[in-house]
Amino acid sequence: DCLIDWLRLCGASSCVWPRKSANLGTNSKMPLLSGNARAAGLMVLAMAAFTVNDTCMKAATETMPLFQAIFLRGLLSSAGLCLIAAQAGALRYRPGRADMRAIGWRTVGEVGGTVAFLLALRQMPLANLSAIMQAMPLLVTLAAMLFLGEPVGWRRIAAICAGLVGVLLIIRPGSEGFDEWSVVALISVAFVVLRDLATRRVSSALPSVTVALSASLSVMLMGAVVMPFEGWVRPGLTEALLLIGAGAFLIAGYLVVVMATRIGEIGAVAPFRYTALLFALLLGWLIFGDWPDRMTSLGAVIVVASGLYALARERRLRLRRD
Repeated sequence: DCLIDWLRLCGASSCVWPRKSANLGTNSKMPLLSGNARAAGLMVLAMAAFTVNDTCMKAATETMPLFQAIFLRGLLSSAGLCLIAAQAGALRYRPGRADMRAIGWRTVGEVGGTVAFLLALRQMPLANLSAIMQAMPLLVTLAAMLFLGEPVGWRRIAAICAGLVGVLLIIRPGSEGFDEWSVVALISVAFVVLRDLATRRVSSALPSVTVALSASLSVMLMGAVVMPFEGWVRPGLTEALLLIGAGAFLIAGYLVVVMATRIGEIGAVAPFRYTALLFALLLGWLIFGDWPDRMTSLGAVIVVASGLYALARERRLRLRRD
């Protein structure tokens, strides 16, 4: 109950809970800190939590079958999200047919993206994979233009092209360092783009925690189906702690990113998603002893710079329209 009250106090209620629960009354205490600066800090914390989750999963799957780890993490994260949804009353919400269709496509993207990402994560340095994933916002913009008819000017198209050049510098097709896992990483990006496009079709009335719970359950069930074919390893204390940490940080990252997007402007908060790359660099070096080479670093800088430019351009156009 304390967690629910804290989240409501932070202003995340209408994103996590149905809209009827967003009214806290005129006498509710307001947070001491508010606005875009506070939201940016929360976004940085969310990216740190997601990166710690990735680090825990990479470490756990070194000694444990991948789909067993996916199932066990999903079990923990689904239980936590279910508890939060139940306390918030979000489980009583019944989505309409259009929402069910959008959630179905979103689930396909979530499951495919998770599997491809974790397959690549087992074989690739954490920072290299994170750098490739930073191209995702640019590709979402491109896909929205191609499939949803959203207007995109030539400047943002140029930024997308520059970002793709950066990705090519990271994976370097035809070079000695290029392998099938770089392709798997790109497949993960494609699935995540599908997930985000489907998310745009979900109505704002549907509580975000319900959407997240459906995705978590789907990933867990997929792990349960494939797990018998891969084998089972009894988790030791280290593996158990890593999986508990992965599930906990996954939930924490989700909740904090909801708060960040709730209390701050999207255009001001979104650039801080790129801090995930900094955390990946740090944890990859500290935990696994990995550090990207110069070409990968150059590609990552180009991808991030292109993404930041595209976000700034989108925000400027939105301000002009308003």
